[in-house]
Amino acid sequence: MAESMQGLHRSHRCTEVSNKNIGETVTVMGWVQKRRNLGSLIFIDLRDRSGLLQLVFDENNGEVFEKAKNLRSEFVIAAEGVVRQRSGAVNENMATGDIEVTVNTLRILSEAETPPFPVEEDANTREELRLKYRYLDLRKPHLQRNLKMRSDITTFIRKFMSNEGFIEIETPTLCKSTPEGARDYLVPSRVHPGCFYALPQSPQLYKQLLMCSGFDRYIQIAKCYRDEDLRADRQPEFTQVDMELSFVDVDDVIDVNERLLKALFKEILDVDVQLPIQRMTWIEAMNRYGSDKPDTRFGMELIDVTDVVKGCGFGVFTGAIENGGSVRGLNVKGQGAMPRKKIDKLVDSAKGNGAKGLAYIAMHEDGTIKSSFAKFMTDEEMDNLIKAMDGQPGDLLVFAADKNKIVWNVLGALRLELAEQLDLIDKSKFNFLWVVEFPQFEWSDEQNRFLAMHHPFTMPMDEDLDYIESDPGRVRAKAYDIVLNGSEIGGGSVRIHQADVQERMLKALGFTTEAAHEQFGFLLDAFKYGVPPHAGLAYGLDRLVMHMTGEDNIREVIAFPKVKDASCLMTEAPTAVDAKQLEELSIETIDVEEEK
Repeated sequence: MAESMQGLHRSHRCTEVSNKNIGETVTVMGWVQKRRNLGSLIFIDLRDRSGLLQLVFDENNGEVFEKAKNLRSEFVIAAEGVVRQRSGAVNENMATGDIEVTVNTLRILSEAETPPFPVEEDANTREELRLKYRYLDLRKPHLQRNLKMRSDITTFIRKFMSNEGFIEIETPTLCKSTPEGARDYLVPSRVHPGCFYALPQSPQLYKQLLMCSGFDRYIQIAKCYRDEDLRADRQPEFTQVDMELSFVDVDDVIDVNERLLKALFKEILDVDVQLPIQRMTWIEAMNRYGSDKPDTRFGMELIDVTDVVKGCGFGVFTGAIENGGSVRGLNVKGQGAMPRKKIDKLVDSAKGNGAKGLAYIAMHEDGTIKSSFAKFMTDEEMDNLIKAMDGQPGDLLVFAADKNKIVWNVLGALRLELAEQLDLIDKSKFNFLWVVEFPQFEWSDEQNRFLAMHHPFTMPMDEDLDYIESDPGRVRAKAYDIVLNGSEIGGGSVRIHQADVQERMLKALGFTTEAAHEQFGFLLDAFKYGVPPHAGLAYGLDRLVMHMTGEDNIREVIAFPKVKDASCLMTEAPTAVDAKQLEELSIETIDVEEEK
């Protein structure tokens, strides 16, 4: 039978009790982690968000002792007692391992059924079960630590940015749909039948309007939404640390963010981030690492051998070059004896990332080589290729040949896969990198037109403005991403603030004047009334916290995450709604199977 607290007031959280309190009477409250009945004594590990504390019940305190016999895992209790030195061995693994509380008053505040899995740190529980009973999962110490750190991170960012003159302003979450980019989540309007709001993919347009309004420096911890396929580091709803600054250029934005990162990592993790953070152009990152978010904690960089194999006897190489592509390779040091089965797996992996295949040279320690294409090459051509790859006995050389985009993608992914397999990554490192000078446009074969690589409001580099119409593929953007350990944790750009440049940009992206004003008219109109040069950046807070907590999945740093199909296993959202609700919204649903 559950009781009330009956006048008891919590004096301490579990780990706030220490040997300094020995002899004092304390009141603690929490969940029963474990019960051990030794006959004349009962020991309880009490858990709250701070950690564990051992409670002792003595048979000499008859009524309390009898009540303690009924305690089970996850019962919620209040206990008052005297702090003592531990009667048994000290537990070095507990913050309170040298003390215990001898209980003289016990209240059972809530009873509990046997949970569907152990509420313990390293319990091996299926993720589906964890997420279905997320409120139990969240009792686990590592998740409580993660969410506490997340809170500490956002609190620190707010304080730091406030001291830098940023004003926190909330922007709307019911917005106009702008279909450029990822798919919007739509919200039907009851008052305007047939019309829809969109949930924001970012506060981009609003924060630019705030710069037009003279707020100078804006920040927001903003909820954002994208209706897209999910991965380990993606969720349909996510949180951004969003900022915008006026009267600035690239260096100004990078400066304030480098100082923020240095202060944040020192405060939260006691890690020293060395400034300035290295900068690398997009094209250098792609050529060296096959990625615009390279993991620089290990080497194994891509090597361009296009000029070396030009005109060789291997048609796969020469065909790729003739079609405007390239041939690049990786030198996997010390793996020349890799079994054929493992090499075949690498080939399959490369095909999964868009390659038609993967060529290789396995260099054995005795000087012999085994290659998938040696029969098509002369000895001199092979020697030149091995020399260009700095191949030594014992090395495995792998090659991809295709359009640059495919070659980068294939070898960039293979580089990461091999690094994991061969344990090349120092997981204790925090390697930051700015990737700058992204392409302004990227070509879409699907839509047969150029798309904005970031968004249509990104400023081209001054020296590339003349190429917007004549050679869009050559235009570089004043865009920058901040990368940590191979993951983009934030990105931004200088924005276009001149109306004529903005019109040229929208035209290059295929917008007619009418279409541009239909989608972005409110922004273009605002630009008529004096707009300052401005730039911004947004961090993915979930991803940043994931790295800082050392987790591999952002679900471990979000209180109530969704699964891969964007559903919530705990609440079973999304669900069908009442026909009356749909009628009020002037919406009729279609049975998909019936439609087929």
